[in-house]
Amino acid sequence: MQRSNFHQPALRRILGPWSTVAIIMGTVIGSGIFLVPTDMIKAVGSPGMVFTVWVFGGVLSLFGALTYAELSAALPAAGGEYAYLTAAYGPFWGFLYAWTQTWVAKSASIAALATAFYRYLADFLPGLQTPVYIVPWPIGPGGGPLEIRYGQLLAICLILLLSAVNYRGVQVGGHVQVAVTALKVLLIAAVIAIGLLSRQAHILNLSTSTTPVPGGPAGFFVALVAALWAYDGWNNAGMLGSEVENPQRTFPLALIAGVTAIIGVYLLTNLAYFSVLNAGEVAASDRVASDMMHRIAGPHGAGAVSVAAMISIFAALNGSILSGSRVPYAMARDGYFFQHIGRVHPKFRTPSASILLLGVWSSLFVLSGHYSDLYNAVIFPSWILYGMTAAAVIVLRRKNPDLVRPYRTWGYPLVPLAFVGVTILLLYQTLVSSPRASGIGLAVIALGIPFFFYWSRHRKRSETS
Repeated sequence: MQRSNFHQPALRRILGPWSTVAIIMGTVIGSGIFLVPTDMIKAVGSPGMVFTVWVFGGVLSLFGALTYAELSAALPAAGGEYAYLTAAYGPFWGFLYAWTQTWVAKSASIAALATAFYRYLADFLPGLQTPVYIVPWPIGPGGGPLEIRYGQLLAICLILLLSAVNYRGVQVGGHVQVAVTALKVLLIAAVIAIGLLSRQAHILNLSTSTTPVPGGPAGFFVALVAALWAYDGWNNAGMLGSEVENPQRTFPLALIAGVTAIIGVYLLTNLAYFSVLNAGEVAASDRVASDMMHRIAGPHGAGAVSVAAMISIFAALNGSILSGSRVPYAMARDGYFFQHIGRVHPKFRTPSASILLLGVWSSLFVLSGHYSDLYNAVIFPSWILYGMTAAAVIVLRRKNPDLVRPYRTWGYPLVPLAFVGVTILLLYQTLVSSPRASGIGLAVIALGIPFFFYWSRHRKRSETS
């Protein structure tokens, strides 16, 4: 896929299995596990149904991981889904995926993580919420003035710091990811143990406490969307396909082990929450983990959860920058983006320009305050592309039967078909419940179409000159 007229250093395969697992777990386990149980219990009403949704979302994510394992082992290239979609359907669909990730999905996600970090830190430093400057134009969230807070400047510094870390080498970023993810898992394990072993834990909460909700299929899918947001990110390791050692073996093992471990962590964490707090208390909580620890250990316990949340978010942020920066790089290397973005740093052997692009653009999202609106809007079209990626396993089996496949999807074709089927149901439910946001998301993707044809013509002229 890479163009031959790029005479420059290549990316190096130096990320081992531990780094790959850490990227998966560190990117997935961010702020979601500390927040989404509240949205889920409001949608389904009982702890039992919350656990049902967590298991269903986990199995669906595992089906996705099993499917992606075949693609990542057979096509270990930078960009992940960009490479898989291009191979299965042609460069148009690969470009639309990379366009959406670069300009909205990944950059807005990074901005959201950095903002969540400073908001947790504001529990200790309230001054971070103070506006440092107010732009008196109606360009802020909700059409009001744009307030720029000290915390937003801190969030930008954090994004740029981690961009600089990953600029200096994928091995450096990988080591940071392993260390912070290990610390994160230990802290979450401590929260689980404290919750389950405390005198405030009452296992009967799981079966006797409920909260009134509409429920039904609509409530189930609302809760499932929240759970899938918490599970989101297991696919990010594939974006580093050009930098993982022995990808034919590492990717399947890391994807399956990583997602399975995440399911276990999420179920145990929710078991702790609902053992200490009843359903109504979880539904009324803005920060369920903090409230659980506050009941057990007072303000110091709640503060400890804020520290754990910041470390968790830090790892997710580093993993997002590390993996997400490979998408515009891959698009540029194929001639569908600015040529400079596809260059590799001669000393550090990283896609340095692409890392800087993603870091700066994500920082602008932090200042704008509109990242959550845009991220929610592109969930609908992003899942269209995720579904197409899962279906690519079936397409490539027919289109390219001779492709070397070191790993073949377990349960084929039922596993990828199940993933695609639930994806279609989710898309339908999202379209019905949020038609405006879905339409905006489709419009964002559609904006990339003229640019694809521009870069296609530019690429052809470069090849013939």
